[in-house]
Amino acid sequence: MQWLMRFRVLWGIHKSCHGFFPAPQHLHCQPLSGAKTSRWNDYDTPEEFNFASDVLDYWTQMEKEGKRGPNPALWWVNDQGDEVKWSFREMTDLTRRAANVFTQTGGLRQGDHLALILPRVPEWWLVTVGCIRTGIVFMPGTTLMKARDILYRLQVSKAKGIITTDTLAPEVDSVASECPALKIKFLVSDHSRKGWLDFRSLIKSASSDHTCVKSKTLDPMAIFFTSGTAGLPKMAKHNQGLALRSSFPSCRKLLQLKTSDVFWCLSDPGWITATLASMLEPWTAGSTVFVHHLPQFDHNVIVQTFFKYPITQCLAAPSVFRMILQQDFTSLRFPTLEHTCAGGEALLPEEQEQWRRQTGVLLYQVYGQSETGITCGILRGMKIKPGSMGKAIPPFDIQIIDDKGNVLPPDTEGNIGIRIKPTKPIGLFMCYQDDPVKTADAECGDFYNTGDRATMDAEGYIWFLGRSDDVINASGYRIGPTEVESALAEHPAVAESAVVSSPDPIRGEVVKAFVVLTPQFLSQDRDQLTKELQEHVKSVTAPYKYPRKVEFVPELPKTITGKIKRNELRKKEFGQL
Repeated sequence: MQWLMRFRVLWGIHKSCHGFFPAPQHLHCQPLSGAKTSRWNDYDTPEEFNFASDVLDYWTQMEKEGKRGPNPALWWVNDQGDEVKWSFREMTDLTRRAANVFTQTGGLRQGDHLALILPRVPEWWLVTVGCIRTGIVFMPGTTLMKARDILYRLQVSKAKGIITTDTLAPEVDSVASECPALKIKFLVSDHSRKGWLDFRSLIKSASSDHTCVKSKTLDPMAIFFTSGTAGLPKMAKHNQGLALRSSFPSCRKLLQLKTSDVFWCLSDPGWITATLASMLEPWTAGSTVFVHHLPQFDHNVIVQTFFKYPITQCLAAPSVFRMILQQDFTSLRFPTLEHTCAGGEALLPEEQEQWRRQTGVLLYQVYGQSETGITCGILRGMKIKPGSMGKAIPPFDIQIIDDKGNVLPPDTEGNIGIRIKPTKPIGLFMCYQDDPVKTADAECGDFYNTGDRATMDAEGYIWFLGRSDDVINASGYRIGPTEVESALAEHPAVAESAVVSSPDPIRGEVVKAFVVLTPQFLSQDRDQLTKELQEHVKSVTAPYKYPRKVEFVPELPKTITGKIKRNELRKKEFGQL
């Protein structure tokens, strides 16, 4: 990471390395500050929008005019004492360079797909905004992926480029020959590798003279892979409207970010939450995005970070707050923390109360999907009903519907639906890329059916009940059972398996595999075999998918047509049978 520091010296940029300054008093009085917030209302669809030119460059201009305080746009730290602070002016310069690297050196063009598989490093933000400047569609992915995961994503997306680290480069090289569309590979590393372009060196030498594309609001911007139950992950394709929605008044009210805020989102950069909460939401408000490299979740490091840095707001999966609360810390009274949000899985009312009691800060809930972004939540200052995910955030009109798309009365269990007719709201995904059948299947009457079950009370508060399908939500990671079952099937001990969610006191849910053994393995030690199967899954797919629980059974429950009754197994796990 020293290249980042040296790069600043080459430019003669030193100011924002010198510590953190509070925003001027007049900026503290702008709770809904944001790029041109008065330009759009909740239901506007301007013909053109580009987050880089309309938001990032707006704040660059505010800095030049002295209308924004000296707080950095991006503040990155790690455990080795390295620290990077970039202003919006520096972000504009660097992302223009990145745009030129992709188009002039890489030969990528508007509409091309770029696989983005990076950990929490500053280059992640250069890549995303650089892609937005050029109209290149970025596709984030977690660094926990293995070769088979990468192969699938490169093949199905027809990605023309990929950018990753030297840790994953060998995995990419092992499958690149099977990806005919892949033309260019960028490496983020201090070391060179044959067949790869050195992204850091290219950024240093690239020109910062770049004209942002005039993208239409409905032009594609990003693709997020989302786990399903009956097959491999789908590609949820989003247009520029996903970023535009962060400028809408109702969305600004969710967090009520100010230019003086320092916002920390702990989501894996491979998920849509990171794109929203580590970039779009805070930068729309002119806030500071705080990032800790955090290669592994460590509750001690997280707590120390809250005490060491002036973080004012935080968003994380409930499991993060749960892990912190289960430790015996002397104090959790963080000096600058004002607001916390949990999203990605269900939050228990008792956890909300325990967090408030120990930190003095309320813990709010938000809800969303890869297809939707942030859909509903408890707006800051709104009454909290413990256990509720809050209310719909315009322009989304959320109703609880039956399987035919009929709106159900209050306090009736049904599917969470987002109205898409007569007009699809800004922020909702365009389609499942190259899969019109699954796109059509997600429509239910006048609604997009999220596949999540819930109830809504008379005041519009939504209460999450669970998935209507079999997706497992473990610590904010959404895992399709088919992916795990496919990995298990490659082991000679497994005749067949069924994977479901199982309750866990820390993670909420974990992956559990019911395994039918092949005859030659029936006499093997079960504990040893469990560990062997777990390690096997870790070795062939992303490690977060491995089954933390394994139960060996003589047979699996099936329907007359031979389909596995996963729902029956899941209900047993949760004590519902």
